[in-house]
Amino acid sequence: MSNVDRPLSPHLSIYRWPITMALSILHRLTGVALSLGFVMLAVWLFDIASGADAYAVFMKYMDTLIGKLLLVGWSFAFFYHLSNGARHLVWDTGRGLEKEQATSSAWLVLIAAVLLTGVFWWVAS
Repeated sequence: MSNVDRPLSPHLSIYRWPITMALSILHRLTGVALSLGFVMLAVWLFDIASGADAYAVFMKYMDTLIGKLLLVGWSFAFFYHLSNGARHLVWDTGRGLEKEQATSSAWLVLIAAVLLTGVFWWVAS
C-alpha cells in the first residue's frame, strides 16, 4: 500500500501564524520565564541573608551583560504577562472576542509591554 497519492498536511514553515496564536504561545513562554525569575529572586534573597560576601558574588554575575539582559527579559515577561492577563480578564466578561478586536488588543498588549518595560528601566536608571 503506497501513500504517494495522499496529500501532505501543511508544515509550520508554510503556515501563517495569526498574532493571537503567537501571543498565546508567548504568554506560556513568559509564564515559564517568570517561574525561572522567581527562582532567581529566591537565590537573591538567600544571598542577601547570607551576608555581604555572598551578595557581592551574586551582584558580580548580575552586573554582567548576560545578567542585565536576563533582568530586562524578566521585566518584559512580567509586563507582557500582566497586560495579557488584563486582556483575558476583559475576554472573561464576553467582550473583545471578535476577530478584529482580538487582533487589535493583541497589538495593544505588545505595545503596552514594550512601553512599560522601557519606562520601568528608564525610571530605574
